Amino acid sequence: MSVTSTVLIRTREARRQRRSGLPRWLLIGAEILVPILLLALWWIVSAGSTNTFFPPLQAILNQFVTLLGTPAFWGDVGSSVGNLALSFALACVIGVLLGLLLGTVRWLSWLLEPTIHFFRAIPPVALVPIFVALIGFGNETRILSITLSAVFPVLISTIDGIHAVDPDRRAVGKIYRLGWWDRIFSVALPEASPRILSGMQVSLITAFVVMVASEMLGSSEGLGARTLLAQQSFMITDMWVGILVLGVIGYAATALLSLFRRRVLRWYIAIRQQEKNL
Repeated sequence: MSVTSTVLIRTREARRQRRSGLPRWLLIGAEILVPILLLALWWIVSAGSTNTFFPPLQAILNQFVTLLGTPAFWGDVGSSVGNLALSFALACVIGVLLGLLLGTVRWLSWLLEPTIHFFRAIPPVALVPIFVALIGFGNETRILSITLSAVFPVLISTIDGIHAVDPDRRAVGKIYRLGWWDRIFSVALPEASPRILSGMQVSLITAFVVMVASEMLGSSEGLGARTLLAQQSFMITDMWVGILVLGVIGYAATALLSLFRRRVLRWYIAIRQQEKNL
């Protein structure tokens, strides 16, 4: 399967290049060049700026280099990244396991789905003040609020993925007398994995937004708290540094998850491409 998938993916890339008329290295170069051009434009436009709230990019980068040498800055980065990674992992595990249960036990899904959709409809950021009021301003509050906000996209996508499994494949599993465990992990879960991973991408965005919001509400740790404190203290260059670093962390997390998704779903991408070429 892996050799076939690799061949199909390479065939797909070759056909795509022929259709577009552009080599892959040129497309990658353009993807890298656009952010560089935007930074260069920012540098030019902000050069010599006297606006307190729009300092020159050079001043922001100089302050960033200065902050790199302070342990407090790295402590805030570590706190934000650690909370995001732990909460996202917990949300994925809880969402997938609970989704498998609700997806296979139809009556339980029918019973609980209205409640799930009700809580999912609540804006994730609105949950943060509730947890702060109930639990307090601890790191546990931030992890709990991020996890519970990010679990719903994974949970719902897992339930939908399990419900969408081809009935013929379910029947084949029964014919071969596969146990419940084998039917889940050999039939249902692989077929539902594209939807589950799409839900994880939405969950990551939700987790990142709630992470920043939870740090800004009564916390003294994390990049969100540092950015808000800098804004309130009129340390505008520090504020811009916090915003840029948060953007880099969000982009890196999304890129890593996209890479993981492509690795896991190589077989699915190859099959879809083969179907299009038929």
